[in-house]
Amino acid sequence: MNNIILIGMPGAGKSTIGVLLAKALGMDFVDTDIIIQQRTGRLLQDIIDNDGIEPFLQIEEDVLSSLELKNSIIATGGSAVYSHKAMTALKQTGRAVYISLPYDEIEKRITNITTRGIVLRSGNTLQDAFNERVPLYKKYADITVDCSGKDIESSMRELVAKL
Repeated sequence: MNNIILIGMPGAGKSTIGVLLAKALGMDFVDTDIIIQQRTGRLLQDIIDNDGIEPFLQIEEDVLSSLELKNSIIATGGSAVYSHKAMTALKQTGRAVYISLPYDEIEKRITNITTRGIVLRSGNTLQDAFNERVPLYKKYADITVDCSGKDIESSMRELVAKL
């Protein structure tokens, strides 16, 4: 159990913090959204738009459940927590860290909602997704880092201290 799995909403800073954390701790960095794109040969948004949300979530679950990583910082997509199977597989390899931000900060950071590959069920808003996912992030998190109003360096220091 030596991986660190970053979970949280799109725009929370999982990939940014993940790269810096990997450098600081001498670990590898993996972004699962990129792995999904590499394995399928498609952009996330293309899968969601043309195949639908459920097929995308199945692909995500299959990819996350099949990862064999060690000594890695793993930045997951915001929808990873919809799969108990995927989260169980990931947590068997390390600790899950919830990168927490309040909704208003998430909303300010996400300007490309229609092209970013965000799983939003039909008729749902980003606020709906936030309300639905936060309890799941809390459920799977071993550690929570509240990044509200903090710069990346402060968030990193807090995360390293909690690890």
